[in-house]
Amino acid sequence: MNVKYIEDKINEIISELEKEVMEVLTDESLDKKQTNLRMKPLTSTKKILNNAIDSIKMVDRLGREEMES
Repeated sequence: MNVKYIEDKINEIISELEKEVMEVLTDESLDKKQTNLRMKPLTSTKKILNNAIDSIKMVDRLGREEMES
C-alpha cells in the first residue's frame, strides 16, 4: 500500500476544503449564523480526513510489524 500517495491525495482534498473555508469566511453577505452553518461540514470533513490519514498510517505500520514478526 502506498501510504505516501494516499496521504498526498487526502492532503490535496484538505487543501481544497481550506479554500472553501476561506471563501465562506470572506463572504461578507453571510451573517455569523450562516457562516457557522457553512463551516461545520467543512471542519468536520477535515477532521474525518485527518483521522483517516492517521488510521491508514497505523494500519500500515501494524501490517509491517506483523510481517517482520
